Formats: sequence, structure tokens, C-alpha cells
Amino acid sequence: MGSAGVPVVVGLDNGGTSNNATVLTVDGRFLVDGLVEIPSEVQAGPEAAIEALARALDGVLALTGVPRELVRAVGLDTPGPASATGVISSRGSTNFSQPAWRGYDVRSALEHRLGLPVVYANDGNAAALYAHHTHFGADAMARSSVAAIVGTGLGGGVVESGRVVGGAAGMAGEFGHVHIPLDGLLGPGQPVPVCACGFAGDVESVASLTAIANNLLPYWLGRFPGHPLAAEEPARAAKLVRGYGERGDPLARELFTQQAMALGRLFTIAANFTDPHAYFVGGGVVEAAPEFRDWFLATVREHTVLRAEQRAVATFALVPDRDMAGARGVAIAALEAVRGGAAAGPLVAG
Repeated sequence: MGSAGVPVVVGLDNGGTSNNATVLTVDGRFLVDGLVEIPSEVQAGPEAAIEALARALDGVLALTGVPRELVRAVGLDTPGPASATGVISSRGSTNFSQPAWRGYDVRSALEHRLGLPVVYANDGNAAALYAHHTHFGADAMARSSVAAIVGTGLGGGVVESGRVVGGAAGMAGEFGHVHIPLDGLLGPGQPVPVCACGFAGDVESVASLTAIANNLLPYWLGRFPGHPLAAEEPARAAKLVRGYGERGDPLARELFTQQAMALGRLFTIAANFTDPHAYFVGGGVVEAAPEFRDWFLATVREHTVLRAEQRAVATFALVPDRDMAGARGVAIAALEAVRGGAAAGPLVAG
């Protein structure tokens, strides 16, 4: 499985419950083709979480038979909000709820613990980078893309010339909080949706799991009296609605049409800002049945207003390998750092 003597980088994807790890050789081959997960221990606080990340590194090296001295750098991604350099928001976050996490420099702490250079990205940016490099291969460094990742919130990333655009404060590509026009998107009498961040009518207030529970389901259940989801508590109903969508349930399709319209309107804004080569959609929708997945992506595309010149060159695609995208994306970022920005070669899985 390993490659004798070939230097590597390791990608560590830190989540609310698990860490997933991968190994990427400096010549662009992933040595892991599935999930390599252990508990992330983030609820036990920063010290326990750093130790769990160190164990994840040791575990994936043991699995691939790569000696530690061949590791040139480690990529780390976590859920946000966090700074470009891996300092968790002073307000904390959903995953990092303990007070000790507020303002915690997770990148520096891991670097100190491992004695190896650590490159940081948030999980949305990491998935965006992986989608970009997988889709474009050898042309990745000459292409641009935007990715919207639908989860509990709405993450994503802007990739220009094969690299994630970080921004001055590390907050570029926070697509969830971009305001979109709601005319023609909301149903009759549907209240203007409100985001957990306090904004009304941003993308996350429509296109996220939180939006389904708080904003979309309450309205649509009122339009479909007697629907089975009315008997479920809201958070559970929000998770079950995708299964109904896969089976063609009218309420679910109305709701997901609104989400797809919201993403289309976001991508319309992106088309006028960065005019990317590709628009990627990721998140739970990627794991859905193929018919539903294809319908959802087609609906996003239908609601993205492009000029004829843009339509001729733009692609719409799903983020591949959703569960592995974070670890693989941040491994690519680490490899970029090791290469000093030299053009990355094509990536090969397995």
C-alpha cells in the first residue's frame, strides 16, 4: 500500500464526532481509499482533541506503513467559524462548544504537539479544494471554481488558479451569509427566513439543515395538512425529509426546490463576481439516490443565470467522495505548502 521512501503529507479532517485521516504522497497519490476514523473527542475540550488528532496521525501511518520521518507536513481542517490560521472563533462554535475552545489556536497547538508543520483550512474550503482538484486533474492550477456545501449550515469555498481564496480575515467563501433576492423564491404567505447569525434572507436561512427545521418545514407542513412529517419533532423531521424527496414526495420536492433556487441565486452572484469554470454542490444531497441528486443539481443549474459566453464554458458538478473530501482537500493544501506553490500534478486515488 505504501511507497517505500517517498515523502508524504497527512490530511486530518476534524469533525464534531470523528477524525478522518488520509495520506498523500508528494507525487500526488492517495494511499488510503476509504475512511480511517477515530473519535475526535472535541466535546472533552482542546487538550483531549489534540491528543485524538495525534492518534489519528499515528493510526493512518501505521495503516499505510509509512514511517513518521517521511511526513513533510500535516493538513488540518475543522468546522468553522475559525480564522485563516486556525484560531477558533471567540464566540465559540457548534462543534467547539466548551468555553476552553473560544479563541483557541488549534493549528499551533497541533503543530507543537506533532513537531511537524501544520497547514489549516476550514472544512468547507477543504471540500471545495478537493472537488476542484478531482474535477480538473492536471488542469486544476489553471482553473477556478466555487463550491457550496449544504450541511447544518452552508459552507463552501472559492478556488482561483487551484488555490483557495482565504481573504484578509480568512472569511472568504462564507457563502451562507450572502444575501439573495427572495422574490419568486418564497411561497404565498411564507415568512422571510431568518438565519442563526441574525441575518434575514441569506443563503443559509434557506439552504441548510437548520433552515429546513426552522424556516421551511413549518411553512410547508401548513400547506400539506396531514403530512406524516408533522408527527415528528422538528430536528428529526428535517433529517427525514430527504428520504421523502428521494421518493418524489410533493412537500419535500417543494422544499428542496427552494433550496436549489437559493443556491442558483448564490451562483448567479458568484458568476458576476468571479466567473468560475465550475460550480460545485456538496453536502448531504450528494449522498442521496442518483435520480434525486441529478434532479437537485439540474434545478440549481436552472436557477443560475449565466450569460451565453459563461454557459459555453461553465460546468455544474457534485462534490465527490463527500466523507473523504475534507481530509483529502486539506492534504492537497499541505502538499501545496510543501511544494512552495509549484504546480500540483494530477491526483490518483488508491
